[in-house]
Amino acid sequence: MDSKTDIVTTLRQIGAAARAASRLMARADTARKNAALLHIAAAIRAQRAELKAANDADVEAARAAGLAPALVERLVLSDKAIDTMAEGLEQIASLADPIGEISNLRFRPSGIQVGQMRVPLGVIGIIYEARPNVTVDAAGLCIKSGNATVLRGGSEAIRCNTALAKLVRDGLAAAGLPEDGVQVIETTDRAAVGAMITMPEYIDVIVPRGGKGLIERIAREATVPVIKHLDGICHVYIDDEADLDKAVRIADNAKTQRYAPCNTMETLLVNAAIAPAVLPPLCRIYESKGVELRVCADTRAVLEAAGFSGLVDATEEDWRTEYLAPILSIRLVADVDAAMDHINAYSSQHTEAIVTENYSKAMRFLREVDSSSVMVNASTRFADGFEYGLGAEIGISTNKLHARGPVGLDGLTSLKYVVLGSGQVRV
Repeated sequence: MDSKTDIVTTLRQIGAAARAASRLMARADTARKNAALLHIAAAIRAQRAELKAANDADVEAARAAGLAPALVERLVLSDKAIDTMAEGLEQIASLADPIGEISNLRFRPSGIQVGQMRVPLGVIGIIYEARPNVTVDAAGLCIKSGNATVLRGGSEAIRCNTALAKLVRDGLAAAGLPEDGVQVIETTDRAAVGAMITMPEYIDVIVPRGGKGLIERIAREATVPVIKHLDGICHVYIDDEADLDKAVRIADNAKTQRYAPCNTMETLLVNAAIAPAVLPPLCRIYESKGVELRVCADTRAVLEAAGFSGLVDATEEDWRTEYLAPILSIRLVADVDAAMDHINAYSSQHTEAIVTENYSKAMRFLREVDSSSVMVNASTRFADGFEYGLGAEIGISTNKLHARGPVGLDGLTSLKYVVLGSGQVRV
């Protein structure tokens, strides 16, 4: 039996175990699910040193293998990241349990009552790269939403993911839930991905988190439904009626708070009327932080008049690029309509923000920009499940069906119709 056959066989065994566990997870009560989450959170804090040691080994191996700096950054499990994982689980435990909730219940002329009940999706397969925190975030959300999950992390995080998986499985067992409710695939062979995404009999939905190449491959080859986003080409538009202090603070944070996340701003749009006032102080901040500026001709004129040099001419490709690096594209526009035209032409439909004190413009931006998160006077870096109060997120979806934006508990459930009668028959 060759290696690929062995992997397919193993994945089918994992899938069958997940399918069986999903039935037990779906009927678990809220108290049991919360107990598992809190047990895992406590274990993460208690075993901080062991987790960091495993992560250090992963990071050292990734650097030795020449992994891109942006991916190495995502791989690092800091003390803050460990605390955030534990806090995320505790926040999920504190959220209302959506499973079994009946809504829109109404009487029909026949006397029956018709409503909708929220139920788990079943088995969720999650394929991700670099970030070990995804193991915990995904497990926590799937546990609370009554789903089983199969996790396939990247080879670069295999040691840390394996250590986290043990804590998760111990937490499930301690709460009397099936350990197979969360399974981590330990092989680093890429054939495991191909097997996962073509097992609709075992897996109900795939959530990919990683580079564009991985997600394009999964979207192309999967026979299982996929919740995904490809790029994070996010925009901030500074309007001519923006508060300058807000504009500088927001545009700085949206780009430089972290460079690697998918909700980092990649293109800054500035109303031409306010550009001479806002661009020089903002770009001095970028300059001090080593951000390369790729600019349109009008932006170049404004900045060179203010004494800036070292600017790079933006190309058509720059407006379509997710840099994941200290590089920013800047374009001047005539008004909010021109800004929205640019966004709707080049955006990846992830996250966009407007900085303005004009209520009418803000409401137009919210209505007319076609992205999964649209913001007024706030940094795009808030487009995150934890920041949205979801406890954590299983990923960002730019799909227009089922789930859109950060995918939390509700995004991991579906609705089915329920009918309550008292003996009615149809005539």
